[in-house]
Amino acid sequence: MRHLVLFEARTRRQSQISRVEQRWGYLLISPWILGFLFFSVGPMVASLYLGFTNYEMPLPPRWIGLGNYVKAFTTDQLVPRSLLNTSFMLLGVPLGLGASLLLALLLDREIPGRAVWRTVYYLPSIVPTVATVMLFQYIFQPQYGLINSLLWKAFGIEGPGWFNSVQWVKPTFILMGLWAAGGPPMIILLAGLQNIPQELYEAAVVDGAGQWDKFANITIPMLSPTIFFNLIIGVIGTFKIFSAAYIGTAGGPAYASYFYVLHIFYNAFSYWRSGYASALAWILFMIILFFTLVQFKASEAWVYYETTTMRQPGQ
Repeated sequence: MRHLVLFEARTRRQSQISRVEQRWGYLLISPWILGFLFFSVGPMVASLYLGFTNYEMPLPPRWIGLGNYVKAFTTDQLVPRSLLNTSFMLLGVPLGLGASLLLALLLDREIPGRAVWRTVYYLPSIVPTVATVMLFQYIFQPQYGLINSLLWKAFGIEGPGWFNSVQWVKPTFILMGLWAAGGPPMIILLAGLQNIPQELYEAAVVDGAGQWDKFANITIPMLSPTIFFNLIIGVIGTFKIFSAAYIGTAGGPAYASYFYVLHIFYNAFSYWRSGYASALAWILFMIILFFTLVQFKASEAWVYYETTTMRQPGQ
């Protein structure tokens, strides 16, 4: 009986301590919760409402229902153009992912000064966007830029206008994006490589597998969740492309680099059409959501998780 009383007293004491810890936990995270509600959820709800209004600051918003959305899909010719420009940039996602994977594979090897090389390849990703754009504006300058000078001296080829060319401006932005291939995507892929059990490679060697067999049948399947994560983040980041284009070309030449987020920005902060810009932002949200769901559905055919049975792609 005495042991039962002691057990109940200990249980009550632990329950009291648990409740106190919960209160302190909520108290300590309350600044983040309040900030999230006021600076994230609040603006999202406000923009959802404003998307159904004609709100041109400083005039008060006026309810127009689906008018902004009808305008975006029917009369605003810059919406399809900006979406096409942004969709073209999706070509850079697999290129950037491939470059990050190549760097991760190289830096996963036992080489002298490996930590130094990892730092060197990571540094470009932390360079401010303004500095990066200015650097590449010099590199791709048509008359005296580094690339065109090398093309002329080495091959006698007159290089294109790059940022000044309607045909080349979007590929130039894709090339500029490869500059940061050694950033977070490479680090994430490198972490994924280091989590692959070495026993799998040892068993493959015993079975007579070559380097390509090990890469195709062990590395890629085991790394597929990490690749999938980077793919999702890459597609989302591509649809949100803004800073480099705003600083480098402002959407030119001839709207060739006029991306969708630029269209939202100009409507919101140049023309003060906050209601219409809010509707455009929610259209972008639905586009990103659609592409994300498509990728999740497609991942069932090629992404392998350790908690599931190994399968061949397409099964």
